[in-house]
Amino acid sequence: MSEILDDLHTVRDWLRWGASRFLEAKLCFGHGCDNAHDEAAWLILHALHLPPDRPDRIGPYLDARLTRHERLAVLELLQQRIARRLPAAYLTREAWQAGLRFYVDERVLIPRSYFADLLVEGFAPWVEDPHAIDSALDLCTGSGCLAILMAHAFPHARIDAADISSGALEVARRNVADYGLQERVRLVQGDLFAGLGKRRYDLILSNPPYVTAQAMRELPPEYRHEPENALAAGDDGLAIVRRILADAPKRLKPHGLLAVEVGHNREIVEAAFPDLPLTWIDTESGAGKIFLLRKEDLG
Repeated sequence: MSEILDDLHTVRDWLRWGASRFLEAKLCFGHGCDNAHDEAAWLILHALHLPPDRPDRIGPYLDARLTRHERLAVLELLQQRIARRLPAAYLTREAWQAGLRFYVDERVLIPRSYFADLLVEGFAPWVEDPHAIDSALDLCTGSGCLAILMAHAFPHARIDAADISSGALEVARRNVADYGLQERVRLVQGDLFAGLGKRRYDLILSNPPYVTAQAMRELPPEYRHEPENALAAGDDGLAIVRRILADAPKRLKPHGLLAVEVGHNREIVEAAFPDLPLTWIDTESGAGKIFLLRKEDLG
């Protein structure tokens, strides 16, 4: 370790070393960064107490020399990423979506939903007037990030955020409080719609578990640190989606919208529900990962 500390002095040195070691260790990325360079940059910025929300912002600091204390902090974080195969977000206890910071730990999935792109735009064009949304639901809320983005997107809406996991809701509660949204975002523990009473919604969003049994068996180590019950959804990945579709009609207001994220399972969904007029939404970060239905489509 002493040799490493003596040989690497600048941020540029540590960024190159970290990216090289990440590639050598064959780490898996996808929890906020998709490559070794950006992930090393994120961890280095965090260790140096510099804004880590965009790894490309490391540029102005590349030739800055680090103190020995700073070098020790950077080395520890980079080595933890390699030795434990923990996603960077669990090491830093923070994740970023749509420019907002969220606290995360192993009780919740690391935020990376395709919904974020849509909510930044007020869910246009499917929601014509964001101010007209009075009530919305984030089903399977996890860290609460989508509920918080919904509160920003729909300024007049009361948001319900439901999850079966008490641990996840503790994380969500912290994030809701960080944004001062306790009066607008209600956290509800329950199995999908259970616990929500008779409330009906203009808009229901859900990023539910949707990983197939085969895909679960093939998950890289980084993904195995995330809660299994937030990922696994039976043989075909649709165990939760089926239940959402069955119960959503009585939870939507007239002309209400249901949008569900299903990742790479588009073909599976279309084969399972051939009679539903699914609208597939493309976002900046992915095509055909979310389907949309109106209440009238569901019967």
